[in-house]
Amino acid sequence: MSTLTYATRDSATMLRRNLRHMQRYPSLTLMLVGIPVVFLLLFVYVLGGTMGAGLGVASGGRDAYVEYLVPGILVLTVAGAAQGTAIAVAMDMTEGIIDRFRTMGISRAAVLTGHVAGSMLQTLACMAVVLVVALAIGFRPSASPLDWVALVGVLAAITFALTWLTVALGMSAKSVETASNSPMPLLLLPFFGSGFVPTDTMPSGVRWFAEHQPFTPFTESVRGLLTGADLGNSVVLTIVWSAAIAVLGYVWAMRSYEKVAERV
Repeated sequence: MSTLTYATRDSATMLRRNLRHMQRYPSLTLMLVGIPVVFLLLFVYVLGGTMGAGLGVASGGRDAYVEYLVPGILVLTVAGAAQGTAIAVAMDMTEGIIDRFRTMGISRAAVLTGHVAGSMLQTLACMAVVLVVALAIGFRPSASPLDWVALVGVLAAITFALTWLTVALGMSAKSVETASNSPMPLLLLPFFGSGFVPTDTMPSGVRWFAEHQPFTPFTESVRGLLTGADLGNSVVLTIVWSAAIAVLGYVWAMRSYEKVAERV
């Protein structure tokens, strides 16, 4: 077999391992999907009337805010699910299984690739549940079939990038507790972007930060594809940010993995 064939086979094996872990411990998946659903219901039914009135659109109110909010909740779901990846990787590190894998004839990238692939499938499933809940409470997207295809691609790119970043965070963490806390900025950044309120309603300093951090183009890309809002250059920025974050996360994760190898 070629090196690529071995790597693909090993990655598939590690993916099956991670999927079985998810089946055995469903509480983590339930937490990852439960948090964004709770935020969705909280913001719509508790704050939606007031927040919707502040959007500056003719219809206003709760119905308008649902249309605005759902894209931000979907991006928040990606960020929250990535936190679960850091925890899973840190568990492997602290339990010594990574050291054992390093002594076996396994492709060096397969262990981490299995985590990434498993997390992406988990995240897509979480987003599907969130979207179903959003539809149940009144969200009505206007996306065309082509828009839906583009939306899946955009969300997959964002998920891929953030997953590799949190794999690196999990590899670098000294404990599972540290790994659970280190991705917290990823959960906060959607709130400092356009996920919940328009950036032009923010004070100047906060607005500058919101407009130049990655979660704002992430959210605007999802919002534009789902609701027909103006995309501007948000998709291009999303691709650039996703590529940069993915490369950073991959290089960081692989270097951390090699450091583990040096100790074996």
